Amino acid sequence: MYKLYIKRILDFFISLIGIIVLSWLFIILILAIKLDSKGPVLFKQKRVGKKKNGEITYFNIWKFRTMRIDTPKDMPTHMLSNPDQYITKVGKFLRKTSLDEIPQIFNILVGDMSIIGPRPALWNQDDLVAEREKYDANDVLPGLTGWAQINGRDELEIPVKAKLDGEYVEKLSFAFDCKCFFGTIKSVLKSDGVVEGGTGEMAKKASQDNED
Repeated sequence: MYKLYIKRILDFFISLIGIIVLSWLFIILILAIKLDSKGPVLFKQKRVGKKKNGEITYFNIWKFRTMRIDTPKDMPTHMLSNPDQYITKVGKFLRKTSLDEIPQIFNILVGDMSIIGPRPALWNQDDLVAEREKYDANDVLPGLTGWAQINGRDELEIPVKAKLDGEYVEKLSFAFDCKCFFGTIKSVLKSDGVVEGGTGEMAKKASQDNED
């Protein structure tokens, strides 16, 4: 019942309330972005959505723009040789606080995403999509945040991230969504797992520790 109906109803009403309550924050961030650098306020990117009728679907995710307009397109930040050179001053703050993700409230409102779920992969991240397929993690709506995000976020290697996404699908319930939600608040306040320039930083660090 929760997975089929209640979750979507909660997503709709919570996102609608969020848009109204956070309207003042939207205005402030829009002004800050416009004053900081040239380019549009919003950034859209093709992402993988929920699988339907056995086929992978796609949608455009919305974020506040955090990078310069000359940044290579459709490339994950961790694949850039020096991502810091492309991130704007305001963008660095938005990424650290995760405020760049706020426009995804509109994605949630229209049903492209859920509040809690696996983070939507880029359209060309075939390796992540393939790993998630092993755990049926492509069969649920992608989320603004999820179980993997509070267990490593950018630091996780793809196989580990996909396994955590599968664990979320297996345990999906109202109680588990609440655990992810409040865990996200804690992670954001501590900026846990935010690593510009790399996926798999946990494994790299462990390897370095072993070498020391």
